[in-house]
Amino acid sequence: MSALFRTDELRRIERQHGAQLPPGTLMERAGHAAARWLHGRLPARPASVLVLCGPGNNGGDGYVCARALRQLGHRCICWGPVAPAADDARNAHALWTRAGGEVTVQLPADGRFDLVVDAMFGIGLSRPLSDPYLQAVDWASRGATDVVALDLPSGLDADSGAWVGGVPGVRARSTVTFLADKPGLHMSDGCDAAGTIRVEGLGIDAGAAPGRLNGPDQFPAVLRPRPRNSHKGSYGNVAVIGGDVGMTGAALLAGRSALRLGAGRVYVCCVGAPDLRVDAVCPELMIRSPDRLPAVEVAVVGCGLGSSEPSRQALRQALAGNAPLVLDADALNLIAAEPSLRQALAARAAPSVVTPHPAEAARLLAVPAGGVNADRIGSAIRLAQQLRSAVVLKGAGSVIVDRGADGGSYWINPTGGPALASAGTGDALSGMIGALIAQGFGTLAGTLSAVWLHGRAAEVHAADIGLLASEVPALAVRELARLRAGALTPDPSSAPSAGEGS
Repeated sequence: MSALFRTDELRRIERQHGAQLPPGTLMERAGHAAARWLHGRLPARPASVLVLCGPGNNGGDGYVCARALRQLGHRCICWGPVAPAADDARNAHALWTRAGGEVTVQLPADGRFDLVVDAMFGIGLSRPLSDPYLQAVDWASRGATDVVALDLPSGLDADSGAWVGGVPGVRARSTVTFLADKPGLHMSDGCDAAGTIRVEGLGIDAGAAPGRLNGPDQFPAVLRPRPRNSHKGSYGNVAVIGGDVGMTGAALLAGRSALRLGAGRVYVCCVGAPDLRVDAVCPELMIRSPDRLPAVEVAVVGCGLGSSEPSRQALRQALAGNAPLVLDADALNLIAAEPSLRQALAARAAPSVVTPHPAEAARLLAVPAGGVNADRIGSAIRLAQQLRSAVVLKGAGSVIVDRGADGGSYWINPTGGPALASAGTGDALSGMIGALIAQGFGTLAGTLSAVWLHGRAAEVHAADIGLLASEVPALAVRELARLRAGALTPDPSSAPSAGEGS
C-alpha cells in the first residue's frame, strides 16, 4: 500500500527534515536516487541523456541527476534556459558545470537521445507552463525518445492530477517521485502523464498520511475464500430500485451485477415497468413491485430511477428505511434538487454510499462541474461530511471517502481504463458495491473492493474499447477468484448460522 501526500503535507516534511540535514542533502539524495534507477534501465552503455532543467529545486534535482549519470559513465547534457534561483539549485548547477558538465540554452536540433529527463517543474508550479518550457514540452513530445519525469511531470498539479491552468505538459513513460507518492500522479490527467511510478523515499520516514492507494491490502477479508458449508442465506439479500420507463436495463444490470458478485438473493423493482415478471437474461433475479419488496441487507437505489413521482416516492421510502443504501445516478440528482431528500439522507442512522460522477457531485455541492475536478479529494471529503455517507467520486482515479470523512482520510483507486467509458458500467458498479456490503464485509471494505475489482475488469479486458457493462461483473469475479486462490484458508467465522430458506 502506498501512502499519498498532498503538497502542503510534503512541504511540512521537507521543512521538518531539511532543517535537520546539511543544506542540499535532500536534493543530492533525490538526484542520485533517480540516476541509480535510470542507470539500471538505460538500454545503451554509455547512453546519451538530455536533462531539461527548470529554475527551481526540481531543476536542481536534474543537475544532480546529470552529474550522477555522468559519474556512471553516461553522456549527459543539461538544458537550462534560466539560471537557478534557489540556493540549493544554484549549488547543484555550479557543481555540474565545475565537473565539466554542459548547459545549453537552446533545445538541440538533433533530438537523438537515449533518454530525456524532465526536471523542469515539480510540486511548486502554480502557473500554467509557458515558453521556453512549453517549447521544451513540444520538443520532447515530437521525438521518439522516452521521457522520464523527476518528482512530477512538468505542468501537472500534484494534488488534483489536472494540468495547471489547463495547459498540457509533459507525458512521461515513467516518473521517479521523491519523499512520497502524490495523489495527482494517480488521478485525471496524471493517469496518462505519469506512466509507471517509482517512489524514492530519500531515507526519510514520511509518517502517516490521510491518503492511500486502494488495493487488495485494503480489503483482506474480501479475499478469504468462502467455506464450503454455506448457502444463499449466508450472503445477504440485495434490493435494486430503479428502472423507470425506458430505463429498466439499468436496474437489471445492477441486479445481475449484484448476483454475480456473490449476493445470496437479489430483488429488482422497476418503477416504470409494473408488468415485468422475469428477466429473461438472468431469471435468477426476483422481480418485485415496491409494496412487495422484502427486508434486505442492502438497497441499491437510482439506476435508471428517473424523476417521476413514483420514483421520488421509492427514494423517500428507501431513505426512511433501516437498510444500508447505495445511491447512484437519478437518486443523486433527486437528492441534489430536493432539500428534504438531502436532509433525510444526512440524518440516516444506517450507512449509505453515494457514487457520483463529477457532474452529479457538482450538483450535490452546488458548484460548477469544473470545480469538482479541480479538487477531487476535497470535493469528495465535503460530500462525505455533508451527506454523512461514504463517497465514490468516479473518474480516472476514483476517490473513495468513508462516511463522514473523519480525519480527512481518502483512497484513490488505481485500476480502470477507458473501456469503462460505456453506458451502464456505473450501474454495474452500484450492484457490485451492494453485493459486497450485503455479504457482511462492511461499507468501506465492500466499497473499496468493488471499485478496485470494477477497474480490474477493464484491465483484464485488455482493450480500450469493446467492454460492455454486462461483461464487467464476470471479469471482476475472475480477478477475485485469482486473489482468493492465493489466500490460505476459508474463514470459519463466515460459515452460515441459519437454515437455507427460500
